[in-house]
Amino acid sequence: MSTKTWPAELVFKREARVLHIAFDDGATADIPFEKLRTESPSAEVQGHGNKRVVTGKANVGIVDAKPVGRYAVRIVFDDGHDTGIFSWDYLRELGGVR
Repeated sequence: MSTKTWPAELVFKREARVLHIAFDDGATADIPFEKLRTESPSAEVQGHGNKRVVTGKANVGIVDAKPVGRYAVRIVFDDGHDTGIFSWDYLRELGGVR
């Protein structure tokens, strides 16, 4: 699914441990850091057809976020995980935005 919408705002709310994202079509979502970490699109988590269950990340934090072209963001977690590239479409999906 390609939404053709872009994020208008990405706010990492560190105390609440959520990513607030607002899209240019008016849709918004608050995605817990834990969900971002456990549902990372990285090969480490998604595997090659065999998704790995990641647990124990309730208190995970985010230390950095780097743009990847115009289509995604690479999120760096405080547990060292930094290989997930989150496309705007995938963030919409994680946030339950249709």
